[in-house]
Amino acid sequence: MRITVIGCSGSFPGPDSPASCYLVQAGGFALLLDLGSGALGALQNHIGLYDIDAILFTHLHADHCLDLCGYWVARKYAPDGLKPRIPVYGPDGVAERMARAYDLDPEPGMSEAFDFRTLAPGTFEVGPFTVTAATMNHPVEAYGFRVEHGGAALAYTGDTGECEALVDLASGVDLLLAEASFVEREGLPDDLHLTARQAGVYATRADAGRLVLTHLVPWNDPGHTLAEAKSSGYRGHIELASQGAVYEL
Repeated sequence: MRITVIGCSGSFPGPDSPASCYLVQAGGFALLLDLGSGALGALQNHIGLYDIDAILFTHLHADHCLDLCGYWVARKYAPDGLKPRIPVYGPDGVAERMARAYDLDPEPGMSEAFDFRTLAPGTFEVGPFTVTAATMNHPVEAYGFRVEHGGAALAYTGDTGECEALVDLASGVDLLLAEASFVEREGLPDDLHLTARQAGVYATRADAGRLVLTHLVPWNDPGHTLAEAKSSGYRGHIELASQGAVYEL
């Protein structure tokens, strides 16, 4: 598997990165994990606009899904005509949510361009990938994903607060993309996001081979975030996600 960071900024695009979007490729198949604010532009630096085969949304907050609006325009009004539908997996109501985002009538909404499919916890196949979805701890219906192919495994938390399901989801993975929106301080809200230290603790508990910190909110100091994760006791390699970074598993 080849994983490319298209966007890793948390909650809104930052000066150096769009919001959440990760390109996973294997066997000639291209899968997107999220397509958040600003990601569609950066995506075109790494793959052709019409070479995406499927999209998985962790949840329906704008920083994880809103650039589907622009992608709908690109696929529906392509110069050579409407492009074939591709599957878009998301929480319950994903088709209606995206139609509202572009002020479309619910029928047909974006269904001419996308085959919307409702996520539920469990394991399913997407192209050559085996994907496991698990419910995460966030104020809206949200999922983390485990993606496996050819003996390699990736886990992506999406957005989550502390969550026991994350340990199983990431168990033994080669690479854990873990959100680290918060740095440790008093008064952090519960059930919303992880701190960098907590991300390191989950990586240790899951015995993940490598930890990449994602969903990096622009107002946090990157050096502080990295140092906090390293203080967690995790003994594997830790780094901050960066736009354009590539991981081969």
